[in-house]
Amino acid sequence: MMKKYFILFVLSLLPLLGSAQSLQQSDMIEQINKASAGMQSLQCDFVQTKFLNILDDKMVSKGKMYYQQADKLRWEYTSPYAYTFILNQNQVLLKNDSRSDVIDVNQNRIFKEIARMMMNSIVGNCLSDEKSFRTTVEVSGSDWVATLIPLKRDMKQMWNKLILHIRPDMKVVYKVEMHEPSGDYTIIDLIDIRTDEKISPEVFDIN
Repeated sequence: MMKKYFILFVLSLLPLLGSAQSLQQSDMIEQINKASAGMQSLQCDFVQTKFLNILDDKMVSKGKMYYQQADKLRWEYTSPYAYTFILNQNQVLLKNDSRSDVIDVNQNRIFKEIARMMMNSIVGNCLSDEKSFRTTVEVSGSDWVATLIPLKRDMKQMWNKLILHIRPDMKVVYKVEMHEPSGDYTIIDLIDIRTDEKISPEVFDIN
């Protein structure tokens, strides 16, 4: 379950340029790729809300995210529980209140795929990844909206579609939707987004 949110959240780390009104989809994606590659760091708070279709209920959790070009990511839940995921080069740390585990992504197929998707997304390659997604980017009001339809079997089992809401004046995604085959869906709102600020190396410490 947790890997869904890690992969999805990194899809939201795509800085953007300009207005989409007069651009074709290929032009938008080219600008996204160029801007993403130039982003050195990103940090923000987030609110994750999961809507449960059967129970007509929702679950809300909060946390913090830190990213540093090109292979460091910290995704940390702080409420209502504590859970931390850190990717630092080829190692992943999973930590909660009772235990912590370090995984070599080169020795684990699942985490190797997660790491690949994370890095491809951060540098802007996910919208051009035709093997993993069928992608459309369009204008909706003052925003850009990117819809990604999974093509790989394991992803299709988790999601029907992923939707990224982009605020061009901020040059980053500010909301992500994840729709599941069961009818459940999750919305992640990014808050207080800051780019290219210095992040302490301790944030990504695996030990």
